[in-house]
Amino acid sequence: MTTDIKKRIAILGSTGSIGIQALDVIRQHPDHFIAEVLTANNNADILIKQALEFKPDSVVISDEKQYQKVKDALDPQQIKVYTGANVLSQVVELDNIDMVLTALVGFAGLEPTLKAIEAGKQIALANKETLVVAGELVTAAAKEKGVNIYPVDSEHSAIFQCLAGEFHNPVEKIYLTASGGPFRGMTLEALKNVTKNEALKHPNWCMGAKITIDSASLMNKGLEVIEAHWLFGLKADQIDVIVHPQSVIHSIVQFADGSMKAQMGLPDMKLPIQYALSYPQRLKSNFKRFSFLDYPQLTFEQPDLKIFRNLTLAFEAMKKGGNMPCIMNAANEVVVAAFLEDKISFLGMPAIIEKCMEKVHFIRKPGLDDYIKTDLETRLFAKSII
Repeated sequence: MTTDIKKRIAILGSTGSIGIQALDVIRQHPDHFIAEVLTANNNADILIKQALEFKPDSVVISDEKQYQKVKDALDPQQIKVYTGANVLSQVVELDNIDMVLTALVGFAGLEPTLKAIEAGKQIALANKETLVVAGELVTAAAKEKGVNIYPVDSEHSAIFQCLAGEFHNPVEKIYLTASGGPFRGMTLEALKNVTKNEALKHPNWCMGAKITIDSASLMNKGLEVIEAHWLFGLKADQIDVIVHPQSVIHSIVQFADGSMKAQMGLPDMKLPIQYALSYPQRLKSNFKRFSFLDYPQLTFEQPDLKIFRNLTLAFEAMKKGGNMPCIMNAANEVVVAAFLEDKISFLGMPAIIEKCMEKVHFIRKPGLDDYIKTDLETRLFAKSII
């Protein structure tokens, strides 16, 4: 099936893992999608290459030092080039954009996503920190503007797919599945000396460095718990995490009658990206197909919360509410960067996050300015501990 009306997509973070895979989806479906805006932080070479292929209306390079390089390369193609601190929040408001795919990493995704919602753009959300930090603010803004937020995370996409046609049926519980990462089954003693290179070897998924470390520490699953709370309007006791090493069942919904729905498939982020971009259609794909014979056993186990403390901290932050998830997220971004620079140990990360959650000023009803101040205060405090 083809359509004369192509969806015009702005990809915030087009040179990252999600952005590159989103462009793969657009490349496969030129009759359905146009890459209208591409943005990058500082990877000018990849951005130029992408722009020359996809011919977007405009690109953004956040690193001002690389602006001229990008402009010189794209001027002959009449592609507009922008740079500057607030340009992402401005470019998402352009009239020629139908949907914004937020594929930025961390707190940086919050303000552009809010601006896109205010401008009435549909959101494909791959930046889980946006809802972790300011879920109440973001979901209220989306409701007010009549904007849909389509989840791109494989787990939340799975829940979304399981809920299709079930929106009026009460959900008893959801199960977010976790691979367990590279350190599943290890003892605290063994974790004391793990290296960043070991942590970056995820058994099933190919992702950026930050999210891969989050997966190894189970913070990624903690962030997903809070994101699910806001996306699907669930309470803490309705969200459970189960370790599923094969990463074939991407998540499960249990309904009030006890029946369960699971969404399955090979671990490939292009599938949830395509579903978010094309919803409610399911477009044909050439993705590799799942075979039960390749997976004679699917196994499940409880996560060890004593060893992987981050997951407990995330549940605590969600229950406390206010700016506590913002504190937790900011501290986590700092400690992951420090771990990647060999400044702290793997087990040092949850210890510092917990200290930040105890010491940074708590605000019960924060606004956007409070979130920005909290993020900065937490980062400074976490760095002072490191």
